[in-house]
Amino acid sequence: MTNERYHYGLGRRKSAVARVRLYPGAGNVIINGKPFETVITRASSRQEMMRPLEVVERAGAFNVQVKVAGGGIEGWAGAIRHGIARALVASDENHRRPLRSVGLLTRDPRVKERKKPGLKRARKAPQFTKR
Repeated sequence: MTNERYHYGLGRRKSAVARVRLYPGAGNVIINGKPFETVITRASSRQEMMRPLEVVERAGAFNVQVKVAGGGIEGWAGAIRHGIARALVASDENHRRPLRSVGLLTRDPRVKERKKPGLKRARKAPQFTKR
């Protein structure tokens, strides 16, 4: 699989970063050297991760090889989704319009908010006592 020509896409979500390679093939997905069913255990996350391939109707046309680091499993799934969408655009520029119309090329900007001084968490203040 490593000597073949591939299309590359970098995806990010929260603190997860996924480097995605799309090879022509039968639809196998490998994440960090393991089958994706063992890494992404939740079925809804798996389905959301493969959504860019379904939108452009190329679900069985590519083997996907992913190296992902940082964050948690849900962040991984979102980063892989973003990376697959970018790699599909790299493979064929005609995929840009359908992927953009569904919002798959936009990086999700939501990240964890920092803790502020004087508060218990990002927004939770200590309990107010009147007397």
